[in-house]
Amino acid sequence: MPALIFSFLAAAVLFTAGYFIKKKVSEKIHNSPSITMLSDKWKQCDYQAVYDTSSLLLEKKPFNNTLLVYKGYAAFYLAVSATESQDAQSYIEESIHCLRLALMKAKKRTLGQIHYMLGKAYFYKNSISSYHYYADLAVEHLTMAKRLGYSADDIAEYLGLSYAQLNMTMESIAAFSEALLKRESDALLLSIAEQYSKAQQNAAAKQYLFQIIQRSNDDSLIIKSRVLLGNILIKEKDFEGAQREFEAILAKNENSAEAHYGLGLVYENQGDMVKARAEWRKTLRIQVNHFGALEKIQQYK
Repeated sequence: MPALIFSFLAAAVLFTAGYFIKKKVSEKIHNSPSITMLSDKWKQCDYQAVYDTSSLLLEKKPFNNTLLVYKGYAAFYLAVSATESQDAQSYIEESIHCLRLALMKAKKRTLGQIHYMLGKAYFYKNSISSYHYYADLAVEHLTMAKRLGYSADDIAEYLGLSYAQLNMTMESIAAFSEALLKRESDALLLSIAEQYSKAQQNAAAKQYLFQIIQRSNDDSLIIKSRVLLGNILIKEKDFEGAQREFEAILAKNENSAEAHYGLGLVYENQGDMVKARAEWRKTLRIQVNHFGALEKIQQYK
Protein backbone atom coordinates (compact mmCIF):
# COMPACT_ATOMS: atom_id res chain seq x y z
CA MET A 1 0.00 0.00 0.00
CA PRO A 2 2.74 2.56 0.94
CA ALA A 3 4.53 1.70 -2.31
CA LEU A 4 1.34 2.37 -4.29
CA ILE A 5 0.84 5.73 -2.58
CA PHE A 6 4.49 6.65 -3.25
CA SER A 7 4.12 5.76 -6.93
CA PHE A 8 0.95 7.86 -7.20
CA LEU A 9 2.62 10.87 -5.54
CA ALA A 10 5.69 10.52 -7.77
CA ALA A 11 3.50 10.42 -10.88
CA ALA A 12 1.60 13.53 -9.67
CA VAL A 13 4.86 15.42 -9.08
CA LEU A 14 6.17 14.46 -12.51
CA PHE A 15 2.87 15.47 -14.15
CA THR A 16 2.85 18.85 -12.34
CA ALA A 17 6.50 19.50 -13.20
CA GLY A 18 5.85 18.58 -16.83
CA TYR A 19 2.86 20.91 -16.95
CA PHE A 20 4.82 23.88 -15.65
CA ILE A 21 7.78 23.17 -17.93
CA LYS A 22 5.45 23.01 -20.96
CA LYS A 23 3.70 26.19 -19.79
CA LYS A 24 7.02 27.99 -19.39
CA VAL A 25 8.20 26.88 -22.83
CA SER A 26 4.84 27.87 -24.33
CA GLU A 27 5.02 31.33 -22.71
CA LYS A 28 8.61 31.77 -23.91
CA ILE A 29 7.60 30.89 -27.46
CA HIS A 30 4.53 33.13 -27.27
CA ASN A 31 6.56 36.09 -25.92
CA SER A 32 9.49 35.64 -28.32
CA PRO A 33 9.76 38.21 -31.11
CA SER A 34 8.00 36.90 -34.22
CA ILE A 35 6.17 37.99 -37.36
CA THR A 36 2.91 37.03 -35.63
CA MET A 37 3.74 39.32 -32.72
CA LEU A 38 4.54 42.13 -35.19
CA SER A 39 1.18 41.65 -36.87
CA ASP A 40 -0.65 41.74 -33.53
CA LYS A 41 1.17 44.87 -32.35
CA TRP A 42 0.55 46.57 -35.70
CA LYS A 43 -3.19 45.93 -35.42
CA GLN A 44 -3.05 47.50 -31.95
CA CYS A 45 -1.22 50.56 -33.40
CA ASP A 46 1.60 49.91 -30.92
CA TYR A 47 4.28 51.35 -33.20
CA GLN A 48 6.99 51.39 -30.52
CA ALA A 49 6.54 47.64 -29.97
CA VAL A 50 6.56 47.03 -33.75
CA TYR A 51 9.74 49.08 -34.06
CA ASP A 52 11.48 47.32 -31.16
CA THR A 53 10.42 43.81 -32.22
CA SER A 54 11.36 44.26 -35.87
CA SER A 55 14.73 45.72 -34.82
CA LEU A 56 15.45 42.57 -32.77
CA LEU A 57 14.42 40.23 -35.59
CA LEU A 58 16.46 42.17 -38.15
CA GLU A 59 19.62 41.44 -36.15
CA LYS A 60 19.30 37.82 -37.31
CA LYS A 61 17.68 38.52 -40.71
CA PRO A 62 18.96 41.97 -41.80
CA PHE A 63 17.45 41.81 -45.30
CA ASN A 64 14.09 40.24 -44.55
CA ASN A 65 11.61 42.28 -46.57
CA THR A 66 8.65 41.90 -44.23
CA LEU A 67 10.71 43.01 -41.24
CA LEU A 68 12.15 46.00 -43.12
CA VAL A 69 8.67 47.14 -44.11
CA TYR A 70 7.33 46.80 -40.56
CA LYS A 71 10.27 48.74 -39.12
CA GLY A 72 10.09 51.39 -41.86
CA TYR A 73 6.38 51.99 -41.31
CA ALA A 74 6.68 52.00 -37.51
CA ALA A 75 9.64 54.41 -37.62
CA PHE A 76 7.61 56.78 -39.81
CA TYR A 77 4.71 56.95 -37.34
CA LEU A 78 7.11 57.34 -34.41
CA ALA A 79 8.79 60.24 -36.25
CA VAL A 80 5.46 61.98 -36.86
CA SER A 81 4.45 61.63 -33.20
CA ALA A 82 7.87 62.53 -31.74
CA THR A 83 7.94 65.61 -29.52
CA GLU A 84 11.70 66.14 -29.81
CA SER A 85 13.16 67.27 -33.14
CA GLN A 86 16.21 65.03 -32.74
CA ASP A 87 14.04 61.96 -32.20
CA ALA A 88 11.91 62.82 -35.24
CA GLN A 89 15.02 63.19 -37.40
CA SER A 90 16.44 59.88 -36.20
CA TYR A 91 13.23 57.92 -36.74
CA ILE A 92 12.57 59.36 -40.21
CA GLU A 93 16.11 58.51 -41.31
CA GLU A 94 15.59 54.93 -40.17
CA SER A 95 12.22 54.79 -41.91
CA ILE A 96 13.72 55.90 -45.23
CA HIS A 97 16.69 53.54 -44.86
CA CYS A 98 14.50 50.50 -44.18
CA LEU A 99 11.98 51.28 -46.93
CA ARG A 100 14.70 51.85 -49.54
CA LEU A 101 16.19 48.45 -48.65
CA ALA A 102 12.73 46.87 -48.80
CA LEU A 103 12.22 48.24 -52.33
CA MET A 104 15.19 46.23 -53.62
CA LYS A 105 13.47 42.85 -53.17
CA ALA A 106 9.82 43.83 -52.81
CA LYS A 107 7.14 41.79 -54.54
CA LYS A 108 5.23 43.56 -57.28
CA ARG A 109 2.02 43.69 -55.26
CA THR A 110 3.73 45.63 -52.43
CA LEU A 111 5.87 48.00 -54.52
CA GLY A 112 3.21 50.70 -54.83
CA GLN A 113 2.55 50.86 -51.10
CA ILE A 114 6.26 51.07 -50.25
CA HIS A 115 6.75 53.90 -52.76
CA TYR A 116 3.75 55.65 -51.17
CA MET A 117 5.23 55.42 -47.66
CA LEU A 118 8.64 56.53 -48.94
CA GLY A 119 7.02 59.54 -50.56
CA LYS A 120 5.35 60.48 -47.27
CA ALA A 121 8.62 59.91 -45.38
CA TYR A 122 10.53 62.23 -47.72
CA PHE A 123 7.75 64.82 -47.45
CA TYR A 124 8.01 64.73 -43.66
CA LYS A 125 11.83 64.82 -43.78
CA ASN A 126 11.56 67.91 -45.97
CA SER A 127 9.25 69.60 -43.46
CA ILE A 128 11.53 69.05 -40.43
CA SER A 129 14.92 69.58 -42.08
CA SER A 130 16.92 72.80 -41.96
CA TYR A 131 17.57 72.43 -45.68
CA HIS A 132 14.52 71.56 -47.76
CA TYR A 133 15.98 69.32 -50.44
CA TYR A 134 13.58 66.38 -50.36
CA ALA A 135 10.36 67.56 -51.99
CA ASP A 136 11.53 66.21 -55.38
CA LEU A 137 12.00 62.73 -53.84
CA ALA A 138 8.54 62.94 -52.29
CA VAL A 139 7.11 63.69 -55.75
CA GLU A 140 9.15 60.89 -57.34
CA HIS A 141 7.91 58.17 -54.99
CA LEU A 142 4.31 59.37 -54.71
CA THR A 143 4.06 59.57 -58.50
CA MET A 144 5.52 56.07 -58.80
CA ALA A 145 2.97 54.77 -56.28
CA LYS A 146 0.15 56.15 -58.45
CA ARG A 147 1.74 54.72 -61.61
CA LEU A 148 1.86 51.28 -59.99
CA GLY A 149 -1.85 51.50 -59.23
CA TYR A 150 -1.64 52.20 -55.50
CA SER A 151 -4.52 54.34 -54.26
CA ALA A 152 -4.74 56.50 -51.12
CA ASP A 153 -6.89 59.54 -50.46
CA ASP A 154 -3.97 61.74 -49.40
CA ILE A 155 -1.57 61.13 -52.34
CA ALA A 156 -2.87 64.07 -54.38
CA GLU A 157 -2.68 66.45 -51.41
CA TYR A 158 0.89 65.41 -50.59
CA LEU A 159 1.79 65.88 -54.26
CA GLY A 160 0.18 69.33 -54.26
CA LEU A 161 2.16 70.40 -51.21
CA SER A 162 5.40 68.97 -52.61
CA TYR A 163 4.95 70.66 -55.98
CA ALA A 164 4.27 73.93 -54.12
CA GLN A 165 7.60 73.57 -52.29
CA LEU A 166 9.29 73.08 -55.64
CA ASN A 167 7.57 76.20 -57.05
CA MET A 168 5.84 74.03 -59.65
CA THR A 169 2.66 76.08 -59.40
CA MET A 170 0.48 74.61 -62.14
CA GLU A 171 1.35 71.03 -61.15
CA SER A 172 0.48 71.93 -57.57
CA ILE A 173 -2.90 73.36 -58.61
CA ALA A 174 -3.68 70.23 -60.64
CA ALA A 175 -2.80 67.95 -57.70
CA PHE A 176 -4.80 70.02 -55.19
CA SER A 177 -7.79 70.05 -57.54
CA GLU A 178 -7.62 66.24 -57.70
CA ALA A 179 -7.41 66.12 -53.90
CA LEU A 180 -10.57 68.22 -53.64
CA LEU A 181 -12.53 65.53 -55.45
CA LYS A 182 -11.71 63.07 -52.66
CA ARG A 183 -11.74 65.27 -49.58
CA GLU A 184 -12.70 68.92 -49.42
CA SER A 185 -11.37 71.03 -46.55
CA ASP A 186 -10.84 74.72 -45.88
CA ALA A 187 -7.09 74.18 -45.50
CA LEU A 188 -7.01 72.57 -48.95
CA LEU A 189 -9.00 75.47 -50.44
CA LEU A 190 -6.48 77.92 -48.98
CA SER A 191 -3.58 75.93 -50.46
CA ILE A 192 -5.19 76.12 -53.91
CA ALA A 193 -5.88 79.85 -53.50
CA GLU A 194 -2.21 80.44 -52.61
CA GLN A 195 -1.08 78.65 -55.75
CA TYR A 196 -3.53 80.52 -57.98
CA SER A 197 -2.25 83.76 -56.45
CA LYS A 198 1.35 82.77 -57.27
CA ALA A 199 0.24 82.04 -60.84
CA GLN A 200 -1.29 85.55 -61.03
CA GLN A 201 -4.72 84.01 -61.52
CA ASN A 202 -6.33 86.32 -58.98
CA ALA A 203 -9.96 85.74 -59.98
CA ALA A 204 -9.64 82.01 -59.28
CA ALA A 205 -7.76 82.65 -56.02
CA LYS A 206 -10.45 85.05 -54.78
CA GLN A 207 -13.23 82.53 -55.42
CA TYR A 208 -11.61 80.04 -53.03
CA LEU A 209 -10.80 82.73 -50.46
CA PHE A 210 -14.41 83.98 -50.41
CA GLN A 211 -15.58 80.40 -49.77
CA ILE A 212 -13.27 80.03 -46.76
CA ILE A 213 -14.19 83.43 -45.27
CA GLN A 214 -17.91 82.78 -45.63
CA ARG A 215 -18.11 79.25 -44.29
CA SER A 216 -15.05 78.34 -42.19
CA ASN A 217 -15.17 77.97 -38.41
CA ASP A 218 -11.38 78.16 -38.15
CA ASP A 219 -10.34 81.72 -37.24
CA SER A 220 -6.69 81.13 -38.14
CA LEU A 221 -7.65 80.03 -41.67
CA ILE A 222 -10.01 82.98 -42.04
CA ILE A 223 -7.23 85.39 -41.02
CA LYS A 224 -4.78 83.83 -43.49
CA SER A 225 -7.43 84.03 -46.21
CA ARG A 226 -8.20 87.68 -45.48
CA VAL A 227 -4.47 88.55 -45.51
CA LEU A 228 -4.03 86.92 -48.91
CA LEU A 229 -7.23 88.50 -50.22
CA GLY A 230 -6.12 91.92 -48.97
CA ASN A 231 -2.76 91.56 -50.71
CA ILE A 232 -4.48 90.52 -53.96
CA LEU A 233 -6.79 93.56 -53.73
CA ILE A 234 -3.78 95.85 -53.25
CA LYS A 235 -2.27 94.45 -56.46
CA GLU A 236 -5.60 95.15 -58.18
CA LYS A 237 -5.54 98.71 -56.71
CA ASP A 238 -8.77 98.09 -54.81
CA PHE A 239 -7.42 99.84 -51.72
CA GLU A 240 -10.80 100.25 -50.00
CA GLY A 241 -11.50 96.53 -50.36
CA ALA A 242 -8.04 95.67 -49.03
CA GLN A 243 -8.53 98.02 -46.07
CA ARG A 244 -11.82 96.28 -45.20
CA GLU A 245 -10.07 92.91 -45.13
CA PHE A 246 -7.21 94.05 -42.89
CA GLU A 247 -9.55 95.92 -40.54
CA ALA A 248 -11.79 92.84 -40.30
CA ILE A 249 -8.74 90.88 -39.14
CA LEU A 250 -7.79 93.51 -36.55
CA ALA A 251 -11.35 93.54 -35.21
CA LYS A 252 -10.78 89.91 -34.16
CA ASN A 253 -7.05 90.03 -33.50
CA GLU A 254 -5.44 93.38 -32.77
CA ASN A 255 -2.02 91.70 -32.68
CA SER A 256 -1.97 90.47 -36.28
CA ALA A 257 1.40 91.66 -37.65
CA GLU A 258 0.36 90.87 -41.23
CA ALA A 259 -2.85 92.91 -40.95
CA HIS A 260 -1.00 95.97 -39.62
CA TYR A 261 1.63 95.59 -42.34
CA GLY A 262 -1.06 95.28 -45.04
CA LEU A 263 -2.90 98.30 -43.70
CA GLY A 264 0.38 100.20 -43.93
CA LEU A 265 0.63 99.25 -47.60
CA VAL A 266 -2.89 100.56 -48.17
CA TYR A 267 -2.04 103.93 -46.57
CA GLU A 268 1.23 104.06 -48.55
CA ASN A 269 -0.67 103.63 -51.81
CA GLN A 270 -3.16 106.29 -50.73
CA GLY A 271 -0.30 108.72 -50.03
CA ASP A 272 -0.78 108.87 -46.23
CA MET A 273 2.76 108.10 -45.04
CA VAL A 274 2.14 109.16 -41.43
CA LYS A 275 -0.50 106.44 -41.02
CA ALA A 276 1.57 103.98 -43.09
CA ARG A 277 4.66 104.33 -40.86
CA ALA A 278 2.49 104.08 -37.75
CA GLU A 279 1.11 100.72 -38.96
CA TRP A 280 4.59 99.39 -39.78
CA ARG A 281 5.85 100.40 -36.33
CA LYS A 282 2.92 98.47 -34.83
CA THR A 283 3.95 95.52 -37.01
CA LEU A 284 7.48 95.59 -35.60
CA ARG A 285 6.23 95.82 -32.02
CA ILE A 286 4.35 92.57 -32.63
CA GLN A 287 7.01 90.88 -34.81
CA VAL A 288 10.42 92.52 -34.42
CA ASN A 289 11.96 90.72 -37.41
CA HIS A 290 9.12 91.31 -39.91
CA PHE A 291 11.11 91.70 -43.13
CA GLY A 292 8.56 93.79 -45.03
CA ALA A 293 8.03 96.29 -42.20
CA LEU A 294 11.78 96.62 -41.56
CA GLU A 295 12.33 97.29 -45.25
CA LYS A 296 9.55 99.93 -45.38
CA ILE A 297 10.74 101.75 -42.24
CA GLN A 298 14.26 101.81 -43.69
CA GLN A 299 12.93 103.04 -47.04
CA TYR A 300 10.97 105.95 -45.55
CA LYS A 301 13.42 107.15 -42.89
